[in-house]
Amino acid sequence: MAQVELRNVNKSFGKTEVIHNVDLEIEKGEFVVFVGPSGCGKSTLLRLIAGLETLSSGEIIIADMPVKDLPPSKRGIAMVFQSYALYPHMTVFNNMAFSLNLQGMTKNEIKDRVDSAAKILQMEHLLERRPAALSGGQRQRVAIGRAIVRNPEVFLFDEPLSNLDAALRHDTRVEIAKLHNQLGATTIYVTHDQVEAMTLADKIVVLKDGEVMQVGSPMDLFNYPANEFVASFLGSPKMNFFDGIIVAKNGSAGTADFKGEGIEIKNIKLVSQKKEKSETVRLGVRPQHLKIDPKGIINGKIMLIEKLGVETIVELITKTEKTPFRFATQEMLDLTIGQEVTFSFDSSKVKLF
Repeated sequence: MAQVELRNVNKSFGKTEVIHNVDLEIEKGEFVVFVGPSGCGKSTLLRLIAGLETLSSGEIIIADMPVKDLPPSKRGIAMVFQSYALYPHMTVFNNMAFSLNLQGMTKNEIKDRVDSAAKILQMEHLLERRPAALSGGQRQRVAIGRAIVRNPEVFLFDEPLSNLDAALRHDTRVEIAKLHNQLGATTIYVTHDQVEAMTLADKIVVLKDGEVMQVGSPMDLFNYPANEFVASFLGSPKMNFFDGIIVAKNGSAGTADFKGEGIEIKNIKLVSQKKEKSETVRLGVRPQHLKIDPKGIINGKIMLIEKLGVETIVELITKTEKTPFRFATQEMLDLTIGQEVTFSFDSSKVKLF
């Protein structure tokens, strides 16, 4: 049986439904990331698992035990919040030991657990400091340490890196990944940052408006998105979309011929098999899959060039001046604003939505 199981989970605040019929299984030791835009319900779903919100209907099972009627302290979980929520008057040691004191553990047991967690997080030298004497990254490590000492069945992380600057976000993300590999604990992590999702997760759950759009490994979702929303949300820069129609359909092969925005192409993977000839669709092409080609089929005028060092991102607009799109490359190219460029792409790497 799965370590964490959600069965037909629903949550409403008054008449507003925020979580709709979520069914999900999380295996023991998995690192699962809930990702989606602000307001999609990912933090609410995490709080339902934690017991900080009550279910409207459905069932949540943790380690083979239904927890719907259990308080957070009895669910075998430990949560790391976006805000560090440290006690300012306590030392790092006492912050980490606080929940263990409430459980009535002996001083020796508490010291062993705190020292072990501090060693894992490489913060033994910080144990006598107070939060005011710590950097943002160090405070977040204390909050993570406070979760580790409880030795929970499941770790819950609610956007733990949002308050850190870019460099610290990267460093702390690496620490969290190493921590998971070391402890092997089941982890559920909430973020709106698709880079965090792609780099940390064994499995990603993409949410939109309280519904699960797709569940799968990072590369499965990147390469085989179930719909346009998933395709546009995962990937940086985001996928380009061009409006057009189906001019022919090969039902047995699940492909179609597309025409629109000056583009004509055959045998493209059709994501929705319900679409028929003459119906409108959108061609999805990732910026990294475009190649400059004088004989190509997508023509655009350069509007902006962003040189990021390792990668250059070029903003363009189609010849009809209707659709903006992006081209991303690691090559050093001599391009100028206003220049017209033609692109080709591998038809096996694009999709029709």
